[in-house]
Amino acid sequence: MDSEWEKLVKRYVWNDERTPYFTRVANLSRRQAHYELFGYALLVGVLAGVLSVAALSVGLPHADAGGVSLYAFTVCCAAILLGATRHPWAALWCASAPLALLAYFAVWGFHPALESLEKVLLVLIAVVWLLYSRRTVAVARAWEGLSGPD
Repeated sequence: MDSEWEKLVKRYVWNDERTPYFTRVANLSRRQAHYELFGYALLVGVLAGVLSVAALSVGLPHADAGGVSLYAFTVCCAAILLGATRHPWAALWCASAPLALLAYFAVWGFHPALESLEKVLLVLIAVVWLLYSRRTVAVARAWEGLSGPD
């Protein structure tokens, strides 16, 4: 008999259909791929949308970088296209975001108030995001050949 906690985990955290992150791309159904691409597009779109506005702030260390804002806006647009069309080029452009983040850290550095552990954590998050982005590109490329209903 499942406990309430186990039911909540199965319903919201781990579901074979809605969270198929450890299923090989070749074994995904179209519905599983849809959920995975939609979740990724939503996360990247929101992050990029917020960043596109926040990068215009004069309070950030690089002070009003229009190029960063423009790039983040294009990533937000690509995320919307990825969620709507599942096109591999949109997935590829979204996948460039963690590389751009690492490049940003290399060029402009980190906020001066951050501790070393926080800097390491940010780089680690960007690397994990980059590794996962490879999967989303593979899912988008495989979309046409996947079986099952959308």
